[in-house]
Amino acid sequence: MLQHNDIDESKKEFKIFDFMYWNKLAFLILGLLIISSILIIFIFNFNWGIDFTGGTLVEINLEKSINIDLLRNKLMESGFKKPIVQKLNNSKNIMIKVSSFPSSIDTNKLSTKLVSIVNKYERQKVIINRIDFIGPSVGTELIKNGLIALLFAIIAIFAYISYRFEWCLASGTVIALLSDLIITFGFLSLFYIEIDLTIVASLMSIIGYSLNDKIVISDRIRENINKMQSISYYKIINISLNQVLNRTLMTSFVTLIMVLILLIFGGSLLKDFSLTMLIGIIIGTISSIYISLPISLIVNKKCS
Repeated sequence: MLQHNDIDESKKEFKIFDFMYWNKLAFLILGLLIISSILIIFIFNFNWGIDFTGGTLVEINLEKSINIDLLRNKLMESGFKKPIVQKLNNSKNIMIKVSSFPSSIDTNKLSTKLVSIVNKYERQKVIINRIDFIGPSVGTELIKNGLIALLFAIIAIFAYISYRFEWCLASGTVIALLSDLIITFGFLSLFYIEIDLTIVASLMSIIGYSLNDKIVISDRIRENINKMQSISYYKIINISLNQVLNRTLMTSFVTLIMVLILLIFGGSLLKDFSLTMLIGIIIGTISSIYISLPISLIVNKKCS
């Protein structure tokens, strides 16, 4: 534990937990996680959803309402991989989105297959309102635009933090954000979680949460640099982390509780979203301390 008698104007003694004492070990572990994630992505690739690979959308109208969770399970038993089943205007109007069927049947045969499954398990008349085919080219365009948007977002974040704080803090924050995404992508690839627009939304939420956490810490460091000019940057980081520790832990705890509730009670549609958020929040909180700040510490030595 570090002790310092000149932290504020009142000259009171504070006991400061030395977070940076473990920075090299934690940095090494997280570095191995990043390298492992990249290797996993190259080996296992991603499980792209219908939004990226293309598929078929069928809207049907039923005589009476049905249990969409049961229908989804029956479709999966019949060979459809993770079909999306949603109610539209009412419980009798159902939208079904599926990727290519294993036997590579055409759109008309696919809709006939869907109708036969509903008739088999629900024994009611089914009317097809519309059939739309979503081509794979849409997915390619989405991926391209998403990567471009992400690149510009990272550049904008770096520019803002460089202007708001110092570029040594900005470099650590941007690298930590990239590491959050890489490790989260590694988990998505390892567990073969289907990547659709819901997962993209969770990734954007992770970036926002992680960035907010890092900016709060950076802001406190900036304030303490102005107040404690005679103290080393290493000690200022530890002091700042201790000052925002309660806020960071409480925010992370409350957010994790909400995500766990979604994971347990949100159903199959929110399961992958919640799991991705859970992984991202944990990694983002750790990287705020043991990637962002060690990098800024190294860069600051070169700046000084």
